[in-house]
Amino acid sequence: MELRPYQQESRESIQSEWEKGVQRTLLVLPTGCGKTIVFSKVIEDRVRLGERVLVLAHRGELLDQAAQKLAKSTGLGCATEKAEQTSIGSWYRVVVGSVQTMMRDKRLKQFKPNHFDTIIIDEAHHCISDSYQRVLQHFADANVLGVTATPDRGDMRNLGSYFESLAYEYTLPKAIKEGYLSPIKALTIPLKLDLSTVGQQAGDFKTSDLGTALDPYLESIAAEMWKVAKDRKIVVFLPLVKTSQKFTSILNAVGFRAAEVNGESQDRKEILDDFDAGKYNVLCNSMLLTEGWDCPSVDCVVVLRPTKVRSLYSQMVGRGTRLYPGKTELLLLDFLWHTERHELCHPAHLIAENEEIAQAMTKQIEEAGVPLDLEAVEKQAAEDVIAQREEALAKQLAEMKRRKRALVDPLQFEMSIQAEDLSSYVPSFGWEMAPPSDKQIKTLEKLGIMPDEIDNAGKATKLLERLDKRRSEGLTTPKQIRFLEQRGFQHVGTWSFDTAKRLIDRIAGNGWRVPEGINPREYRGE
Repeated sequence: MELRPYQQESRESIQSEWEKGVQRTLLVLPTGCGKTIVFSKVIEDRVRLGERVLVLAHRGELLDQAAQKLAKSTGLGCATEKAEQTSIGSWYRVVVGSVQTMMRDKRLKQFKPNHFDTIIIDEAHHCISDSYQRVLQHFADANVLGVTATPDRGDMRNLGSYFESLAYEYTLPKAIKEGYLSPIKALTIPLKLDLSTVGQQAGDFKTSDLGTALDPYLESIAAEMWKVAKDRKIVVFLPLVKTSQKFTSILNAVGFRAAEVNGESQDRKEILDDFDAGKYNVLCNSMLLTEGWDCPSVDCVVVLRPTKVRSLYSQMVGRGTRLYPGKTELLLLDFLWHTERHELCHPAHLIAENEEIAQAMTKQIEEAGVPLDLEAVEKQAAEDVIAQREEALAKQLAEMKRRKRALVDPLQFEMSIQAEDLSSYVPSFGWEMAPPSDKQIKTLEKLGIMPDEIDNAGKATKLLERLDKRRSEGLTTPKQIRFLEQRGFQHVGTWSFDTAKRLIDRIAGNGWRVPEGINPREYRGE
């Protein structure tokens, strides 16, 4: 099977982490980008080395999917550890195991601690739980790969308490830009849904309260959906089975062909197949279809299970991001949720770098009244936020530029090169949170960056990587930025090295004064 470029890169990065001695590493790929294919190929690599591999997941569908993809993409068969099925005595080198089964003492004791050389955790954002940790601690010397689609830095920080590195991350915007996922358009429906009375449980909204809070709005929501999405293939996520069933009846009364599936549905497979084939155009569910179910022809997702957990939100939306012939985009319907605080996930959170940009995007989408392309909105919001932030930092930067020292403050450097990812960076893994090494400090000083303000190794690593990349791309150095910005030139970080050098030579030749006819504030380095 021919891997896509990012899939091959991620496969190589994972092996490279293990070769370096990093035992526990992460792969982040958006839903629909073939994470099962990637880890199947990683398994193939390990089996070739003579290793035994365990694939751990928390749901039967995910185990079945892993076994099928593994067989299809590599030809490898596998044994199963689930309920009464066991791999003991099997000659297969790969085992797919249910965490609920594997965590039991009686089952674990059947395996020596060195039985598995490599463990793959599907949907790794679940792996911090006690059940997973019990299994992982039993096989403490195995190399571990966690695979997840979560885009959330909060989740990443939690995962950072167990994993030691991020081997590879492929982002949703990149996947859309490179044509591997469908563009997303978001539309805010002008319905105010009040969630202020909904309680909290385990860091999210209480599902029982959500059902009650949603009930009064279901008919209005169905009517609005008919206006904007009656010709689309829709998946609706709801908090409770009874709410899901009630909404299905309302949708059918409005004119949709709607069906409902839940954990108790006897005919679940038949309903899913009928939906796939077009017998129904709306499928309602109470959080059953968040993982392990694919229907690429879905071109509209309605999230009526508001959440604060980004990994859950992205799982729901991910049911509609796959490509399909004739599908031009995924329409994502959002609502004017009224909550006490700004912590609810909106479409913006799928791609926004930080909360500030997400809020600016959400406001823009809410005010538009028409579907807006998420990427275009993010670009505009990021520019606006950076402009506002620059204004607020202008005094601080002016002070930095006046200081009589040869080095550039990191903040000035980040703002000058317009590096939003650097200025909003938060360390996730243990090694990133450690202080910068002496070698990092010396190298930063040598390259012209003031290291005093950099308090963690992760930030120092990112800055050094960026400086190296800029050098290879022929862009300005920190020393050039400092020299020219002290004289009033703007965003020197976006210029080429040669442009800055020519201007500095002219200034030097003019007795270290800016030549007449050049206005530093308007000069753009052409």
